Amino acid sequence: MILVIMAAGMGSRFGGLKQIEPVGPNGEFIIDYSIYDAIEAGFEKVVFIIKEENYDIFRQTVGKRIEGKIDVEYVFQDNRNVPVDVKLPETREKPLGTGQAVLFCKDVVDKPFVIVNADDFYGREAYEVAASYIKSNTDYNKYALIGYRVINTLTESGAVKRGVCEVKDNMLVKLIESNVENIDGQIMARPLSGAEPFIVNSDGKVSMNMFVFYPNVFKYLEEDFDWFIRNTNNLEKDEFLIPDIVFYHLQQNDIKCEVLDNNAVWKGITYRSDLDDVKKYIKEEIERGVYPVDLYK
Repeated sequence: MILVIMAAGMGSRFGGLKQIEPVGPNGEFIIDYSIYDAIEAGFEKVVFIIKEENYDIFRQTVGKRIEGKIDVEYVFQDNRNVPVDVKLPETREKPLGTGQAVLFCKDVVDKPFVIVNADDFYGREAYEVAASYIKSNTDYNKYALIGYRVINTLTESGAVKRGVCEVKDNMLVKLIESNVENIDGQIMARPLSGAEPFIVNSDGKVSMNMFVFYPNVFKYLEEDFDWFIRNTNNLEKDEFLIPDIVFYHLQQNDIKCEVLDNNAVWKGITYRSDLDDVKKYIKEEIERGVYPVDLYK
């Protein structure tokens, strides 16, 4: 089993390279806890998707800490895989999205894999649920989404982007990418599409971009990325996103996607004001014995 960590985001709302902001007592990052949980759950390899200019700092920090504990690969997300006959606007700064990020892994990922965001703390249970699914599932056209109860994924600092799940018989029917916020005791979702806002039950499932995939997904990503780059309306801002890709192929009946139940509490650094809350939560988990004080000693 392989863990793919998407770490090429710019962290604009946080105001810096939030993927390597210390949250643990010995300078550990959120990424460190993700890798620790994955190793405990039986994952054998981690692939970092980063910007090439951040390679040295990643290698000197995260990479150095996990050497000898799990196999490591690095891939760089940039715009080199754009077709030569397509010209991106010079003002485009951000990468082209999570779908493009995962596509860069196709030469180093040849086994079932799980994708996660570098700046999200998913919790041990999420990795155990994903590993159990991989070990039991034999249908490689049936992917999985580790679903979170929306109430477990909010921050007091403001709205967060979540994929609100429509689920039937434990299978994903639809993902509505939305800004979600607790307003006066009601959890309000405002779809990014501009559709009407709606209320989400506190135990409603949302996506935190933690999916179980198989290597056959790269065929879909290659075909879809070529279509996206040639047909998108705004090459300066539009993004090629994993949830959109999954939803499209669900509609085409190419794949199925099971929503896996998970009681873990999400923690992340969407806003700088979230940092203290994450540190406090990590400290409490250490006190409960979930993590050692010195994570990699």
